[in-house]
Amino acid sequence: MDRATFEAKLKALLTARKSATSNTGCVSCENCERCTDATFCERSVGLVRSHYCKDSSDCTDSTHLARCKACLSSQHLTDCDGCAHSAYLVKCTGLSGCTYCFGCVGLSKKDFHILNEPYDRQTYFEVTAKLTRELRL
Repeated sequence: MDRATFEAKLKALLTARKSATSNTGCVSCENCERCTDATFCERSVGLVRSHYCKDSSDCTDSTHLARCKACLSSQHLTDCDGCAHSAYLVKCTGLSGCTYCFGCVGLSKKDFHILNEPYDRQTYFEVTAKLTRELRL
């Protein structure tokens, strides 16, 4: 196989993937496309082994996501992008191994942070409750 043949076949595969809309092995997914082994998801695209996700895309092995993109092995995320192995995040980007973070970027193995600043548990919940109401999340 030469370079031209390889690139032509790769382009054809990518084009076919983009145009495909069917789900595989999904249960009770509504208005989803290109999902595999997902359950009870809504309006999502490209989920793999994910459950109870809404308006999310390209997430894998995750559950209870809302409006998330490219998240991996995470639970209870809202408006997050590129987070992995994390839980209870809101409006976070690029976090790994974190829990209870709000509006954080690029943290690893942190808990109870708001805008990358640490908070004690009680203060964290007080501040985020107010922010959640004000941001209408």
